[in-house]
Order: sequence, then structure tokens, then C-alpha cells
Amino acid sequence: MTGHVPARAIVLAAGLGTRMRPITDSMPKPLVKIGGRAMIDRALDALKAAGVERTVVNVHHFADMMIGHLAQWGDFVTVSDERDRLLDSAGGIVKALPELGTEPFLLLNADSFWFDGPEPELERLALAWDGAEMDILLMLSPLESATGHNGKSDFTLDDAGRLVRATDRSTGVVYAGALILHPRIFAGVEAEPHSLNLYFDRAIAAGRLFGVEMKGHWFTVGTPQAIDEAEIVLSRLEAGN
Repeated sequence: MTGHVPARAIVLAAGLGTRMRPITDSMPKPLVKIGGRAMIDRALDALKAAGVERTVVNVHHFADMMIGHLAQWGDFVTVSDERDRLLDSAGGIVKALPELGTEPFLLLNADSFWFDGPEPELERLALAWDGAEMDILLMLSPLESATGHNGKSDFTLDDAGRLVRATDRSTGVVYAGALILHPRIFAGVEAEPHSLNLYFDRAIAAGRLFGVEMKGHWFTVGTPQAIDEAEIVLSRLEAGN
């Protein structure tokens, strides 16, 4: 599979959203609205527009509220219920693998979104995917195109798009909460709580972690204060300014 948008995706939406308190004392963070649209719906909008056929959404915090909200998406969404135990980013994926299949799939975080550049960012990501060379391909934001971020970079990339962890965090790029990965990286792994960062580091060590820089604008909304900033910047972008 090279250049085709994956048929399946997962949106990670189970987190507790502790930095978003007190809002998340009464609702899950993915249901926070930016520009009149819940962040989870912005993620699902992007996946559907890109041609994804089925999406898994994992739930834990206010799971009943999430499941009720997701019902509007019908068969497009399958819920992976983590009410019994929160599995962190990688554990949540492993639990959902029976629904995701054996082909590469997309992953999105439910607490960030983006404003597309001249071309849809997920289509650009899919065009760059090469399963022979890559295990994971990250969507990346330049620091200057990130709203709500802490201003520190995550990675640097070479001319081929291969990534390493940033050592000087004042330069480089930020992981923008969307990626394509091949499920073979989870071979033999149990659905126990653990982080996707482990697999980023393994892919770096093997020279198989790659990234594509966005042409649009990325938003991460982790705190109540970040909501107003995101609203202002999104409104300006939508107005073409």
C-alpha cells in the first residue's frame, strides 16, 4: 500500500484530560467544542473526507457520554470500550487491532486538529507512506504553525524524512497527533497499558520512523486557556486572514 488512504483508522479518545479540568470534571475532553464543533467530530470529519471506511474510537472517561455522542456516526464508528482499564496510547491500539486488521491504518489524537493547507493533510500523509521503508509515518507541524503547543520541538528530520528525537528543542518539528503505522509492530504484544512512544523509539533505532511536514495549521487544546486561543486563530484562518 503506497499512496492510498488507509481503509481503517483509530481515534484515541479515552484519556482523563486532567489538564483540562475543571471542564473535564463533567465531560470528556474530546467533546469540547472549538469553532462550534466537538474535537472528536473534527477528527472524524477529516477521516471520512479522506476516504477512511471504518474508525475505532476508544473510550474510558465519561464513556457513556462519548458512546451517546458517537451514535450519530452510525457504522462509520466502532467503539473500543476501556471502562475497565485505561490502556494508554499503545495498549488502546493493541486492544482494537481485531477491528483494525492487518493493513496499515491511520491514528488520530482526539485532543488536536488542524486546518488543511492547499491539499488535505491526510491525503498528503498517505501519499508519502511506503511500507517497505517505514513502520510509522508521523504528520508533523513546524513550531510556527502550531497553536496551543508549548513551543518545544519533538523531532528533527533529514532530507529523506527520517526522524530522530530533537536534542535542541528550540528547532525542529512537533508530532501533530496523526500518523500511519503498520500493525506488524505490535506482533506478540498484549493489550496492557503502555505508550506509543516505545514504538517511536524502536522505529528510530531501526531507521523506520518517518515524517511529513504539514502545510496547514495545527491546534492542540490541552487546557481551558487554550480554547480561546484556538477559537481566535481558527476564526482568522476560516476567514482567510
